[in-house]
Amino acid sequence: MTTATQDGRPSRWLGPGLAFPASLVVLVIIMIPILQLARYSFNHFDPVEMMQTAFTFENYAKFFGDPYYRDIFFTTLGVAALCTVLALVLGFPVAYFLARTQSRYKSLFVILLVFPLMVGNVVRAAGWMVALGNAGVVNAVLQGLGLIDKPLTLMYTPTAVVIGTTAVVMPYLILTLQSVLEGMDLSVEEAARNVGASFFTTFRRIVLPIAAPGVAAGTMLVFILCMNAYATPVLLGGSGLTMMAPALYDQITKASNWPFGAALAVILVCGTLVIALFSNWLIHRRYIKTMAS
Repeated sequence: MTTATQDGRPSRWLGPGLAFPASLVVLVIIMIPILQLARYSFNHFDPVEMMQTAFTFENYAKFFGDPYYRDIFFTTLGVAALCTVLALVLGFPVAYFLARTQSRYKSLFVILLVFPLMVGNVVRAAGWMVALGNAGVVNAVLQGLGLIDKPLTLMYTPTAVVIGTTAVVMPYLILTLQSVLEGMDLSVEEAARNVGASFFTTFRRIVLPIAAPGVAAGTMLVFILCMNAYATPVLLGGSGLTMMAPALYDQITKASNWPFGAALAVILVCGTLVIALFSNWLIHRRYIKTMAS
């Protein structure tokens, strides 16, 4: 296979050839287990004989017909959407600062941002358990400032799950946005300032539309991670909040109901991808309209 044509242009087979090894790895490692789970989801479960080979929609009917599992899905969707929005609102200023700073400590800032990714989610969730406990640093600070008289119940609540999950996914969003913002021409912002535009007008009319592809990619990545979170909801939410990943894990490990657990996994994967791709399409559509106007 040649990598270039006679006139020096890259061969049309160069891109597919470079992408083939990674695509093969994704196919083997990800797609085959997903397809196997999809097949399991149509099997029948018997409490005595366990999973029986069949082709039935009873597992999906059980999910859509039971308000308990529907509520779990919508709870997961709500928590994931809220964490994604919080990560975007809190992370965009950090990404903008890292992209625009000329400080010699920029590399140190990036290292500090990446450092939490080197620690497992379980360890970080355990740290939040200590911080959000009745005798944790959060309650101690609030009591020290005189804002509360007695410790707040933060652990095993949706609030704890949102805080912990947002902290886990925020570095991914910041790094994605930083790479996009660094490629933006700084003279465009300077031109807007020269004609009298305020910082917020420049941000709303120039920076945000140009950064839309990065926002779409970053929020889609973060949303997928939030929808499939397991360790943080289990450790910080406890029995006070049930999400899809812990629910399907319990079905497979505790109830040994592989067909229904597989159905939950398929619904989670398909629902996550559909919502993420639809949101990505909306952002790109708005981006195209903005750039055309």
